[in-house]
Amino acid sequence: MSGSKSCDALSAQPGPESGLSGPLEFTVHGLPRPGQAMLDSQRTRSGRWKMLAVLAVCAAPVVASYFTYYVLRPEQKRNYGELIAAQPGLPEVVARTLEGLPKPLAELKGQWLLLSVSGGACDEVCQSNLYLQRQLRESLGKEKERLDWVWLVTDEAPVAEALSPALAQATVLRLPADVVQGWLKPADGRGLAEHLYVVDPLGHWMMRLPPRLDKAGAAKAKRDLDRLLRASASWDTAGRGAS
Repeated sequence: MSGSKSCDALSAQPGPESGLSGPLEFTVHGLPRPGQAMLDSQRTRSGRWKMLAVLAVCAAPVVASYFTYYVLRPEQKRNYGELIAAQPGLPEVVARTLEGLPKPLAELKGQWLLLSVSGGACDEVCQSNLYLQRQLRESLGKEKERLDWVWLVTDEAPVAEALSPALAQATVLRLPADVVQGWLKPADGRGLAEHLYVVDPLGHWMMRLPPRLDKAGAAKAKRDLDRLLRASASWDTAGRGAS
C-alpha cells in the first residue's frame, strides 16, 4: 500500500550514492525566557522617553524665549507695546548699585523686568516712568512678585534723596550709557528715556512700550503684562528659580 511505502522511505538511511555520510542532524535553538521580550520592550520604551526628556530640556530655553512672539501675534495687533523680533539678551557686564556695590546684570534673569532708563537727575519724564512702573507692578495683584521694576541710571549724577521712598521696591543700577544704548533702542525719533521696556525671565528684551504713557496707555500696557504673565504661568514662577 502507498502508506507502507511512505513509511519505508522515511525510515530508510541515506546510502553512499546520496552523497551524505551519516544521518541528518537538526539544531534546536533555545527559546527566549518567559518575560524577556517584555523586559526588552520596556527598556526600549524607557530609553525613548529619556531621549525625549533630554530633547525637551534642551529646547525649553528656545521655546520660552520666543513664545511671546507667537502668543502676541503682531499681525493680529492684539498687543499695545511693540514686539522686538531680534530679542537681544542682557549685556554681560557688571553694573553698580547706588551705594557703589558691583552687581552682574545677569543676576536680573529669572524674573520679568519692567525697565526705565535715565540720568540720575531724573527729570519729569523719568519721574513719570518711575511712577508708572510702580503702579503697573502693583496693579498685577498676586502676580506682581513675578515682575521686578528696574531703573537703569546712565550717568554719575546723584539721585535725589526725595526719590528714595518711592524706590523702595525698585532695583536701581548704574550702567554706562553706551552699554544701555547698545542693548535697548528707542522708536524712531524718540529718546531712550521716553519708553518703558519689557524683558523676559531669560534676559531677552522683547517689548518696547510707547513713549510718554498716559493713563489710557498705562491701562493698555497692563493688559500686555497680564497677557504675558498668563501665557508664561506654566513655566515661570515668582522668584529667580526660573532662570
